[in-house]
Amino acid sequence: MTTFNPMRNLPGPAGYGQGDVFVLFGELFGRGYANGLVDEARRAGMTVIGITVGRRETDGSLRPLTEDELVESEKVLGGKIINIPLEAGFDMDRSASGIAPVDQLKGIKTDGWETAVLDWDAIEQSRKAGIDRFSGNLTKVMDAIDALIPDGVNVLFSHTMAGGIPRARILMPILNRVFKGQGERFTPSEVFWGTDLGKLCSASFDEVTANTFQHLIDFSRPIRERIESAGNKVAYTAYGYHGCEVLIGEVYTWQSYAPYLQGWAKMRLEEVATAAWEQGVRATVFNCPEIQTNSSALFLGVEISLYPLLKALRKEGGGACLERITAACNELLKEGITVETLLADADRYLADALLKPFHEYSSWPHHNNPEQSALMLTSATSMLDMNKDSKNIVCAELSRAVFQAVGRLMNRTSWEPGAPVFWLNHDIVARELVAGE
Repeated sequence: MTTFNPMRNLPGPAGYGQGDVFVLFGELFGRGYANGLVDEARRAGMTVIGITVGRRETDGSLRPLTEDELVESEKVLGGKIINIPLEAGFDMDRSASGIAPVDQLKGIKTDGWETAVLDWDAIEQSRKAGIDRFSGNLTKVMDAIDALIPDGVNVLFSHTMAGGIPRARILMPILNRVFKGQGERFTPSEVFWGTDLGKLCSASFDEVTANTFQHLIDFSRPIRERIESAGNKVAYTAYGYHGCEVLIGEVYTWQSYAPYLQGWAKMRLEEVATAAWEQGVRATVFNCPEIQTNSSALFLGVEISLYPLLKALRKEGGGACLERITAACNELLKEGITVETLLADADRYLADALLKPFHEYSSWPHHNNPEQSALMLTSATSMLDMNKDSKNIVCAELSRAVFQAVGRLMNRTSWEPGAPVFWLNHDIVARELVAGE
């Protein structure tokens, strides 16, 4: 396991400027962490280049974006997109017999998933087919990107690929029981993780979340060598998660959402960066705080540790930044409820004795248990119910603040990274927000 390495000091200014190139290695959907780094690249005047994962047709075939889709996606990105599908993973790639992993999952019933047995030889064939497809298209993508990058500039590659839940109907009701179930509807994550379905998810998470970072580093080598040979810089960033220090009471304490089943893939991401670093490649994983995004809807409770950011802002200087964010949050709460109410409930939850085992860094990632899950879900529901409008919530306001601060921290740190893995905890995020106000 990677040694805990929190960033404690704000990084100095980066040297990126007009003409330098920012490559987003992952498609931009909705609002989330990637937006922070894209916004910072634009602010620095960098040329923005993106990719697409492509789209699946009803027959399962993978295609590039249509002209209309491409125009819309480039408008969202604010740069050119290389329109060659770079969907990662292998859940829809066929084995030699023509069967994809998702096909194997079609016949599994909700009362038989725990004992279902998958054909692992076929899955391995699909995995290799997926890697071949991805690698073949990645070669073309890198050739196209290389042609767009002039000599004499600096380049920042940002890996944002994550996920990998196989696209099969059987999985969502199971995962809802794992992540949101209570009482008789609760399924322990460790039980799921030990089944063939859990093992398939694990392999898929590794390919999508972690191994794509290795592919990016490997296939961009010609660009890296060309740019660095002229004395310019090439750096790589990736978004990780490995718990986060937040204020519990008045002490910054490492804690983590559970169950975080992608945790093993996120640790693999750290290993990729560490191995690249040892070869002289400036690759850095930034383990970021929990936020609420479009993709985190399944993980009710992950947002609770966002609330103490307001306490961190007070501790780290507050000022106009704290006043602005607190006022915005208070506006979103029901009459009679204030930020103080929310913070008291969040602190009560985070300090609960039931969660003490989940504050142990050395045993991460943690599986859930019925008592911890029930406490988390009831607490999360209670706090979310404090908002006037379920579609316009305090978590969204705090999430925006976090990803903006993280984007700035990552951009500046990548200029002189110093290490392959950093934790961006609430202390440094709050300090960045206060300093940037």
